[in-house]
Amino acid sequence: MSDTQSLAGKVALVTGGSGGIGAACARAFAGAGARVVVGYHRGAEKAQGVADGLAGDGHGILALDLGERDAIRGLADQVERSHGRTDILVNAGGFTVPVADADLDALTDEIFESVLIANVRGPFSVIREFAPMLKASGDGVVVNISSISGFTGSGSSVAYCAAKAALDTMTLSLARALGPAIRVLCVSPGAVATDFVAGRGREALEKIAAGTPLKKVVEPEDVADAVMACVTLLRASTGIRVPVDGGRFLV
Repeated sequence: MSDTQSLAGKVALVTGGSGGIGAACARAFAGAGARVVVGYHRGAEKAQGVADGLAGDGHGILALDLGERDAIRGLADQVERSHGRTDILVNAGGFTVPVADADLDALTDEIFESVLIANVRGPFSVIREFAPMLKASGDGVVVNISSISGFTGSGSSVAYCAAKAALDTMTLSLARALGPAIRVLCVSPGAVATDFVAGRGREALEKIAAGTPLKKVVEPEDVADAVMACVTLLRASTGIRVPVDGGRFLV
């Protein structure tokens, strides 16, 4: 089976699908023949632009607020009505608020809670709602977009590091709970060339890359390649973490 046919007949939901990593994943899945649902929080026009630019047809968009538990309920029904199935779920949605680690007062309870909800509780809620369809697929897979912050303790804020550590551990728990019907894996980028962290431009990314073993700025497509490997190649793996950071975690 050729690369352009490897996901033929599959349906993939990508939360955060209008952002840098999410959009790259959507393009990779569509290029391999899947129908893609682009999940978004704000900016329907941007999400529709991503969907319209995907190879193939049958793609769609889905409004998704990771902080609204009641709204998340029933999302699987919407996708089942529009696409008939779900085989792949990528949790790429989330956000951060840059706060210096030592500035404890600046990291308010409201910021901490919102970061945890978006990066941990929200993905769990989506997995819970889509688990029946993923089980029915016969080849269901969940890929959580985490971060090396989860195991290095270095990142945009203490809250973000804590949230990604929780996401990593949740991935382990769910890999045990949902196997063998569903594989659950983590892809953990370092600094990626997106606008995810406010104020971090190309110059800062190049400086970070210069201090890593591979001395390469990580692009969204690099992360999408790792996600595709999890979905299509690592079929005997679950519960694992795949860093995509040019070796930054080694430094």
